[in-house]
Amino acid sequence: MTEDILAHVLVPVATESDATETARALGQYSPARVTVTHVVEKGGGVPDKTPVEQSEAIATDAYDAVREWFPDAKEYTTYETDVVRGIFTAARDVDATAIAFQPRGGNRLSKFLAGDFTQKLVTNAPLPVLVLPREESHY
Repeated sequence: MTEDILAHVLVPVATESDATETARALGQYSPARVTVTHVVEKGGGVPDKTPVEQSEAIATDAYDAVREWFPDAKEYTTYETDVVRGIFTAARDVDATAIAFQPRGGNRLSKFLAGDFTQKLVTNAPLPVLVLPREESHY
């Protein structure tokens, strides 16, 4: 028997605007359950990129934005040195059936310097990944 991949979708978000755009795009697929996650990126022996309190405030705003579309969405904050690993940990911990996200824009250099988050997420995921189209995308 194949499990419905939309039974419990984990939605990683970085900011409030990212959360709004992602939730809007996911809404058309009507997932049964949504958990939204924000990975607070830790420095791993060096100072954190953003103070934890500031990162947690950003997460709260992002969670509230997702709840505009999915009022029953649960939240899951994780703390990790690697954002993709943090997302996979969250997916495992909440028993998600899929991860849904919108790729962020950027040129090749910024993607190279960032380690291309999308490529890592899609190619290393232990469960299905739904790459949601951006609103301005036309195919």
